[in-house]
Amino acid sequence: MTTVLGLDHVQLLVSRGGEQQCRDFYLGVLGLTEIERPAAARGRAFLWVAAGRQQVHFRVDPDFRPSPIAHAAFLVDDLDALERTLIGVGFEPSRAQTATQGRFHVEDPFGNRLEFMQSGVQP
Repeated sequence: MTTVLGLDHVQLLVSRGGEQQCRDFYLGVLGLTEIERPAAARGRAFLWVAAGRQQVHFRVDPDFRPSPIAHAAFLVDDLDALERTLIGVGFEPSRAQTATQGRFHVEDPFGNRLEFMQSGVQP
């Protein structure tokens, strides 16, 4: 039997024409680092970023509609500082639907639900 060892990457979709807005948010606001895509992915995903040892890949979907529930969750080293940064640039973090303390949700510019969790906080 095979054992699943973890996650390598998550792919998020964005609306057509949203490539620069995606870069501005994920690279600029969140401070993630762009990584090189293999040649085979260059015609599909337009941006890959490192999130610790994992990656997030972004792809345009002309029929994109965000899910109200599905989400990616990111570990961060200073949740309060990130919350202040997000509020400062016009995003609205919410703790209303979090399972435990030390986390919040926010929507990216496309309506993708994201969760941010303070590293080291136990559920």
